[in-house]
Amino acid sequence: MWKILLMFSRKEWGLITLSLCLIVLGVWIDLTIPEYLGRITEIVIGAGGGTIGQVWVYGGIMLGLAFASGLTAVAVAWIGSVVSSGHAARLRKRVFERVGEFGLAEMKQFSVASLITRSTNDVNQVRMFSALAIQMMIRAPLLAGWAMLRILGSSWELSLVTFIAVAALIAVLTILIIVVLPRFNRIQTLTDKLNQVSRENLTGIRVVRAFGAEKFEQIKFDKANDALVRNNLVVNRGMGLLWPFMSLLLSGLTVAIYWVGSAVLVGANSPADMGAYMGNMMVFSQYSVSIIFSFLMLIMVLIMLPRTIVSARRIKEVIFTDPTITTTNNSTPDKYTLKFAGVNFKYPGAEENVLSDINIEIKQGQTVAFIGGTGCGKSTLVNLLPRIYDATSGEITIGEVFIKDMTLEDLNSIVGYVPQTAVLFNGTIKSNVAFGEVGGEPISDESVESALKTAQAWDFVSKLENGVDADVAQAGKNLSGGQKQRIGIARVLARKPKIIIFDDTFSALDYKTDRNLRKALKKDITGTTVLIVAQRIGTIKDCDQIFVMDRGHIVGHGTHAELMKHSEVYQEIAKSQLSKKRVRGW
Repeated sequence: MWKILLMFSRKEWGLITLSLCLIVLGVWIDLTIPEYLGRITEIVIGAGGGTIGQVWVYGGIMLGLAFASGLTAVAVAWIGSVVSSGHAARLRKRVFERVGEFGLAEMKQFSVASLITRSTNDVNQVRMFSALAIQMMIRAPLLAGWAMLRILGSSWELSLVTFIAVAALIAVLTILIIVVLPRFNRIQTLTDKLNQVSRENLTGIRVVRAFGAEKFEQIKFDKANDALVRNNLVVNRGMGLLWPFMSLLLSGLTVAIYWVGSAVLVGANSPADMGAYMGNMMVFSQYSVSIIFSFLMLIMVLIMLPRTIVSARRIKEVIFTDPTITTTNNSTPDKYTLKFAGVNFKYPGAEENVLSDINIEIKQGQTVAFIGGTGCGKSTLVNLLPRIYDATSGEITIGEVFIKDMTLEDLNSIVGYVPQTAVLFNGTIKSNVAFGEVGGEPISDESVESALKTAQAWDFVSKLENGVDADVAQAGKNLSGGQKQRIGIARVLARKPKIIIFDDTFSALDYKTDRNLRKALKKDITGTTVLIVAQRIGTIKDCDQIFVMDRGHIVGHGTHAELMKHSEVYQEIAKSQLSKKRVRGW
């Protein structure tokens, strides 16, 4: 946790050191000013033997010291702002980079809502604490300790009053921390829950309205919101009692100092003793206020510290979580024959395998399909190839190279993946298709146009007012499902991968577009291995090989004609989709 809070650069440590020097200078100045106030007091009441000219001199010195103290405070605040902003930017970058390395297992472990909170709210909490700590966490103890050392040689009566006030303050702080601290640990968890409920409601607003579930969602939101409100009320009420107590303590200390001082002055033996004590009392009063204000500054830090510790711990969990998807070597295949050898897979925490004993060989350039009932493992199988998940056991090779021996960058340049639900980003059609780089070079406009034509998207893109520069809203909400899917297909085609996975991608397309797209793929990407996960037999009947899956096993493979003769599972699927006449024809 402290590693996160102290993750400063060398330049920032230099600025912090400079800030420390300025703070020491500022504290010395602040504690020197009361000494001149005491001298002026002695001169004014006629006990110091000075002149009015000295009063003006001392007053000028106090004014100059006050101006210098202000300059040091401004400089320290500026340094705190620079250091804390740089610190927060570095943490956000580290979190973003590490999340980019996560697989689905880590994403499920943290949840999207929690990761958003950690990279925004938690980082901002650390930033505010860093800025405050640099200004106050060093200054407050230094000011309080230095002021106490100066008053120890003064009146023991006034010293006793001050120490009693400090003891009372420490006692109240201890009680408050014991009561409030556990609540801080719950705030971020409850914030995650509230963000998750809000995010689900916003992303699923159409479904909520379609089912008339607004009241149900409102109840769920109110439950999460009320839990956070109740927790915050306990924290804020506890902290709210602190400020009136501080005001009461400060006023009471001032009254006590003058009350005790008045009692001592009554017994003074001479005007000189009275004047000296009056000056001393004025200095003491200023030092006592400095001590209380030092504790006030520490309180402000302590108020933020528990929540900051929780935030730092949550950021640390993300940054120091090792991704399960790792690379052991840096090998690159020169051939693209695909093999699954004895592959088994089960999801993290599950007891049974989702895939069992998968043995497949797919030659380069073949078009292969996977079909079967819902939940039979089709999508899970193809997800193992781009390493969205890693196989529990067994080996997957491209050419003669194990995919675990390839860097993720090389693997992703070879394997293109089109999910069932298209994911588009805010920008333009061109920026969505020319997404990323190929071989370190940006994707050309010619490749974008060619990919859109092959994906059967050019017919509607060319009719838009700005063509490929037409705007795409967040998540592609200004496009239909079929349009989004075709742009998603074009994005993969523009990268020209050696292997393309269509994970039930064609389900969002009508039959005519589906047929035209498959014809264009066969014509335009010769030599590319194509893996198709599909539910419709019409989509896959022309494939070179079709693998039939049932309950995580391969229960049949061959061409459409061969499977219609020998595979009962495939025949059942065909009977549910094709007319009796067409089925009998096979």
